[in-house]
Formats: sequence, C-alpha cells, structure tokens
Amino acid sequence: MLERVLFPPVRLDPNTLRTHVAGRRVLITGGSRGIGAATTRLLAGAGADVVLVARDTDRLERVAGEVRAQGRDATVIPTDLRDPEQLEALLRHPAAADLDILISNAGISIHRPLAQSLDRPDDVARTIAVNHLAPARLVLGLTPTLRASQGFVVNVSAINVLLPPAPGWAAYQASKAAFDQWLRSTAPELESVGIQVRSVYLPLVRTDMIAPNPAYRNAPAMTPERAAEIIGATLVRRRRNYQPWWTTPATTLASVLRGPTEAAYRRYARTRQKHVP
Repeated sequence: MLERVLFPPVRLDPNTLRTHVAGRRVLITGGSRGIGAATTRLLAGAGADVVLVARDTDRLERVAGEVRAQGRDATVIPTDLRDPEQLEALLRHPAAADLDILISNAGISIHRPLAQSLDRPDDVARTIAVNHLAPARLVLGLTPTLRASQGFVVNVSAINVLLPPAPGWAAYQASKAAFDQWLRSTAPELESVGIQVRSVYLPLVRTDMIAPNPAYRNAPAMTPERAAEIIGATLVRRRRNYQPWWTTPATTLASVLRGPTEAAYRRYARTRQKHVP
C-alpha cells in the first residue's frame, strides 16, 4: 500500500509510446539488468530497435535475445564505461552513428563512511567515471548523430541529487550531482539544435544495485518496470523532468529543518565512528 502511494501508476498509453519510438534506434547504457533491461523490453515492445551497453556480455545477450524474439533489432556492445579506451571504441561503433535516443542509465552506487574510505580513493574515481565522465563523453560524442535525428538525451538520475547531502554517500551524490549539473547547463545548447533533454530523478528502485545493503531490504522501493514506464513517459510528454510527487515537500521541509537535519547527521556520523575499528 505504501509503495502504491509513494510510486503511483504511470499514465502511459502503449499506442502513444509506439507512435513516438517505433522504428527509432535507442542506445541504453546499463542495459543488461534492472532499469536498463526493463526499459529495453518496454521500448522494444513498442517497436524500437536497441543498442545495449554494459559489461556483462552474457546478460546483454539474454536481453538482446528477448528483443529479437519480438522482431526488433538489438546490437550488443560490451563496454566498461570506466575505461576511456572502451568508451571511445563504443563511440566509433557503426551503431553509434545512427541513433535517435540516448538513455544514460548505467550507474554505480557506493555507501561508505569517511573513516572506511581513507584508503579507498578509488571509490571517488569509479563513481565519477561511471556516473559523470562516461555519460558526459557519450553526450559529446553522440551530439552530431542526435542532432541529425532530432533525438533525445534521457538522464536516469536519482532524487539524492535534489536532497541535502547525507553522510556516507559523498562519492555517489557528488558524481550524480556533477553530471546532473553538467547536463542541465548543456541542455539549452542541445535543445537549440533540436535535441530534447530529459532528466528522471528516481527514488529507491529494487535492483541488484541495492541488494548488498541490508538497510534497503524492507524499504519502500519502486520496481524496475515502473521506472521504465516513467522513462517511456518522458519520451512522449513535453515535461522535461520527472521526480516523485513527494520530492518538493521533502526538499522544502529539509530546507526549513536544515539546522536540525545537519545536527542529526552529525550525531549519526559520531555513532558510526564508534563502530569503526
């Protein structure tokens, strides 16, 4: 019941979606599982062809097989977005020269307190590489083809970007906020040449990414399929951004209660420090 209130159904008419995506080619990063796989199934079911990007070749091929079974084309490009050479190879792939929609969905989430991060600077490098540098490079590299097709850039982001910074999430929130700001700054220039920009600020989604964190086991979470419907809706509506209905009240309350919130964070941080060996 709580999840239905927090994440109500999306109004997305299948015929309208088909009108907007049928016959169009969509590149989806993180397309092997979770939100990316669910979005792939939704768009392929509406007649889109897909270019799937992720590290896990086997999973990519399984999702691609589902797409081909629906009579649509699926191109698999195994890529580690942390590797600049692989990223450049992706941009040189023939499939990247004929695109209508880029859905930047791949992401990495790290929740680790500062005391446990002192000897792990790679946390910062990895999150910045996947959550900011790679999608920015893709937008830059794909702008010519998206301009030619008068296409879309869809950024699958997180509501963390809109909420106050929280202890333990420094690497993740900084990297997601970095690309969000970069894309928002770039959006007017992209839109001036006919490329539409959409940002989807998702709440917690029940995917493999959150599975290692026991705190999320019973937390309210959106399904990947609902997230995919939201992404699909951004392609048929003029609304540039999506965020849950309760995000604005939450951010307003956080602003009003900024002092108590920061004090609570400090108490939480001190409690966590006591348990660090």
